[in-house]
Amino acid sequence: DQREIRERVAGKLLMLDRALEPLLTPLLALLDVPVDDAAWDALDPPHRRQRTLDAVKRLLLRESQVQPLLVIFEDLHWIDSETQALLDGLMESLPTARVLLVVNYRPEYEHAWGRKTYYLQLRIDPLPPESAEELLHALLGEDGSLEPLKRVLIERTEGNPFFLEESVQTLVETKVLVGERGAYRLAKAPEALQIPATAQAVLAARIDRLPPEDKRLLQAASVIGKDVPFALLQAIADVSEDGLRRGLSHLQAAEFLYETSLFPDLEYTFKHALTHEVAYGSVLQERRRALHARIVEAIEALYPERLTEQVERLAHHAFKGEAWAAAVAYLRQAGAKAFERSANRESAAYFEQALAALGHLPKTREVLEQGIDIRFNLRTSLLPLGDVARMQEHLREAQALAETLGDQRRSARALHYMVIQCLLTGEHEEGLKLGRHALTIATSLHDVALEVPANSYLGVIHHAMGTYREAVTSLKRNLVLITDDLGQERFGQATIQSAFSRHMLSDALTELGQFGEAIHHANDAVRIAETASHAYTLAFACLGRGLVAVRQGDWPIAINALERGRELCRGGQITVVMPIISGALGFAYGWSGRLEDGLPLLEHAVEQAAARRLLFRYSLNVVFLGEAYLLSGRVGEATTRAQESLALVRRQNERGQEAYTLRLLGEITAHTNLPDVDAAEGYYRQAWVLATELGMRPLVAHCHLGLGKLYERAGKRQEAREHLTTAVTMYREMDMGFWLAQAEAMLAPLS
Repeated sequence: DQREIRERVAGKLLMLDRALEPLLTPLLALLDVPVDDAAWDALDPPHRRQRTLDAVKRLLLRESQVQPLLVIFEDLHWIDSETQALLDGLMESLPTARVLLVVNYRPEYEHAWGRKTYYLQLRIDPLPPESAEELLHALLGEDGSLEPLKRVLIERTEGNPFFLEESVQTLVETKVLVGERGAYRLAKAPEALQIPATAQAVLAARIDRLPPEDKRLLQAASVIGKDVPFALLQAIADVSEDGLRRGLSHLQAAEFLYETSLFPDLEYTFKHALTHEVAYGSVLQERRRALHARIVEAIEALYPERLTEQVERLAHHAFKGEAWAAAVAYLRQAGAKAFERSANRESAAYFEQALAALGHLPKTREVLEQGIDIRFNLRTSLLPLGDVARMQEHLREAQALAETLGDQRRSARALHYMVIQCLLTGEHEEGLKLGRHALTIATSLHDVALEVPANSYLGVIHHAMGTYREAVTSLKRNLVLITDDLGQERFGQATIQSAFSRHMLSDALTELGQFGEAIHHANDAVRIAETASHAYTLAFACLGRGLVAVRQGDWPIAINALERGRELCRGGQITVVMPIISGALGFAYGWSGRLEDGLPLLEHAVEQAAARRLLFRYSLNVVFLGEAYLLSGRVGEATTRAQESLALVRRQNERGQEAYTLRLLGEITAHTNLPDVDAAEGYYRQAWVLATELGMRPLVAHCHLGLGKLYERAGKRQEAREHLTTAVTMYREMDMGFWLAQAEAMLAPLS
């Protein structure tokens, strides 16, 4: 029971090293034992995931200091993302640890360890003839009459050792061979041999030859899974305990099953995954369905206090047993459990299966409401993965269902998510329409919990479209609506929205040149996200603080904030934010004198977002990359990126980014040895007019600086002095020290 599990884990940890006591909570949580730990409860899924991975890794490494440790993982081609993350983390610590990590996998599995100096790959091919003969010598013996048989077996099995073993077992069972292992002799002439052509066929034939009661027992075990707890098999096998043990003894003797555990619970496993697969395939569909359903009932009866631990198994058997209502419930629990561990791919798979199970239930209102909620769950799991297409499909279905039911609250939630979807796909006009619809519903219901996200997402849409003043208005409403009490709750929606609204508000204020207020709100966003220990929100908050510093030209602060945000994305598998943070960080590296670090980061960020079709702030990164190319003297590539950005921002109605792109085109045109002054001036003035209309004072100052440089090169000293003087004044007013120094250096010789 849970008390005993807790005592055993604690006893093992403390006996090994009292310094490991902090690992107790994540290890117990991994074992689905409830923990009374407020700090753990306050962590968001990515943080809990990282703490759990670190705990398992530290436990293994500490044990290796006591004695050399052999760690074995089999069949990595079936690995889940969490185990993969554990292996990736453990791999980095192997050079200094007394640990030998052994894994096996099929050729289709891929990993990133191949270039490690401490990694050795041993390819396991079918046995060459001499090795196959050696194996057959051990299995069959030295009788000279066996030589023709050995040649036939090697040719038929092509040296596959499992196939060889099973073929020999078949020949023994069919009395072709008599005697005992290592000392067989032929009882029939080799010409009479009938050896099936595949290992699957050999196994199927062997299963068919079992006595009926043993075959039924093996089939029942296969429905449970590759690993078979005795208690569970006993509950569904319909035989006495003596008969069960006798049958299991027969199946072990025939090498279908092995006994793997005696304590604390007796458990068996199939000899090979293929053995399990063939046995399961031999069960008639109706009996298979009935056994799966009985397994659900048996687990519920055997482990009533530990259903959370068994929920994935329950979900699998309920679905296969066509117990649809139970399947929906258990699959949703399994999806939520996976999401809590930041296993987003597994979580999404469970929720999609829950939808499939739900489709078999009568279309009552309750079932349709569940369908909406499961689609919301799915969207939440898919968002960190950046799977835009599947999110879009599920949200449209959720919105249609909510409209059909006349459920305004669920409709508003669907609209919120659809606005985010529009941001990811660059459909800003549609997003603005949906956002206003969501806000109308929220205000009509007087529902603050719906109104706050509506304001947030409208603010983001306005920011994307360059209407920064409207963005500030929407986002400042939330500072009033989100009370202090709401803002202090554990990483609930109010806390997330409180941090997110401040981050986006700081971003909009930055574009307007109100840096003092922007820094205040950006710091508040980081503080709130830190208090809530919510990695996703904290990553966005770090991005916000970094972007304020980027626009102000404070490169050390920008790099510090953005590097932190990037590490959060890595640790929590937050793929949606990663390209934006990486792009801003690459830009900051470039302007701080680290172009060799910044350019590859920017290029990868743009490629990553393009590959995933994530258009949220994609144009920002394209402009950043164009500027970085210009800094490095790669004018042609800078021009290509600027033209790409201009086409994109005009298509998506991103007027603020259009102004930045026009200014970049002015910089590029002015950068040549013989600049086209008229063309460069035209780009700068277009950017200046648009930036002035949108209130973008930092960009207006940059346009004045660009025009001042351009006129100085063209010999127009008076015009150059006027624009540089304006730039100096504006930079000083906005405390943009990096750019102020540049403008003053240009102005000094002209004064």
